[in-house]
Amino acid sequence: MSIKSSQDLVNEALKVIQTISKDQAYEMFNNNECNLIDIRDIRELQNEGKVEGANHIPRGMLEFWLDPESVYFKEGKLDLDKEMVLFCAGGLRSALAAKSLKDMGFKKVSHVDGGFGAIKNSKFKIV
Repeated sequence: MSIKSSQDLVNEALKVIQTISKDQAYEMFNNNECNLIDIRDIRELQNEGKVEGANHIPRGMLEFWLDPESVYFKEGKLDLDKEMVLFCAGGLRSALAAKSLKDMGFKKVSHVDGGFGAIKNSKFKIV
């Protein structure tokens, strides 16, 4: 049996999604032009801190929370017309998640290069 590796999946995702820098993400966030979404596990937020003002949606629930047809849909949590800017710890999960949102039909989706590792060394306020 031959399966694709997780890195293969990430590489495929990176070809079809938009990757932005931590500084681009900060400008969009600061100008209220996006939904900044932290998809890390709750334990990662507790251990590493979180971005003040960012939305937390665990990776495992992302598609369900953003699907208006799902019983898990979070009405009013996000502005679905704004860009969805995703980040995880280092950028791998967020690449896969961004591709998944594009596959769902979201047009304005990107992920932050370097994830939280890059973000915590930027202008974002970490709490």
